[in-house]
Amino acid sequence: MPDSALPLPDPADVVIVGGGPAGLSAAIALGRSRRTVTVIDAGEPRNAPAAHAHNVFSRDGASPRELIADARPQAQRYGVRLLDDSAVHVERDGDGLFAVETTTGATARGRRLLLASGLRDVLPDIPGLAAHWGDSVVHCPYCHGWEVRDRAIVVIGTTPRSGHQALMFSRLSNDVVFVRHDTPADVEADADLAALGVRIVDGRAARVLDDASGALRAVVLDDGSELPAGAVAIGPSFEARTELYEQLGGTPAVVAGMGVVIPADAVGRTPVDGVWAVGNASDATAMVGASAAAGTMAGAQVNVDLLMEEAAAARG
Repeated sequence: MPDSALPLPDPADVVIVGGGPAGLSAAIALGRSRRTVTVIDAGEPRNAPAAHAHNVFSRDGASPRELIADARPQAQRYGVRLLDDSAVHVERDGDGLFAVETTTGATARGRRLLLASGLRDVLPDIPGLAAHWGDSVVHCPYCHGWEVRDRAIVVIGTTPRSGHQALMFSRLSNDVVFVRHDTPADVEADADLAALGVRIVDGRAARVLDDASGALRAVVLDDGSELPAGAVAIGPSFEARTELYEQLGGTPAVVAGMGVVIPADAVGRTPVDGVWAVGNASDATAMVGASAAAGTMAGAQVNVDLLMEEAAAARG
């Protein structure tokens, strides 16, 4: 349950924006180091449309919301404060602290700011895709491939990595079709696809059709022809939630063919002093397990960063 009835630590050692696998893992690592932590979470996880999360150590197949519900009390056990709210503005106040304002008017202040606010999947503008997103319209063969195995899978070429995506899905079905759509021909890549039995179709996808029960049944091309489909694989644009980072003067990083993220090093440190970013906020390809691991690492590094500051202050 949230800690809305409890006063927030003021200031906290760390304010974390985002209570998904990355944010809560960082919060637990920091809480176990006896750091005061406030987590602000809007309750809008990226993987909410998916019924199950996969490749999660010991929890394969658990629902994304179940994973979060189980992790929240584990963080609270170490004194982490959970605020169910949306962070809308941040600035450094007169004390040099990060002051994060929420939609309800609350302000959480902290010595460090960790952004674990995830990203938005921006789908290609093809009618019918959004209704099946996270179910029979997928993008990651590791996240959802097993669930669509042996179906007729149509891969729509919406990004430079779509050919590779079709190659990956060929492991999961003997009926994979690659619709070129926006991707140019590539002799070598096309030869690899053909060698593994993937049929290549020139043309563009116009829309997705359902059957009478509402299940996905076909992809319609721009010439009116139909390709039977039990699943469709696409490449969305990954757009990290960079608004708070930009308010502090940060510049998002554009990853060619993928989207926008918050730039951060291997342990989550960004170019903006005192600001860290983890999970999908800084790595668009990170799955649940990788995001959680990154959160733990960043939490440990933020603790060390604070310790160095405290040691310097104690020396005078």
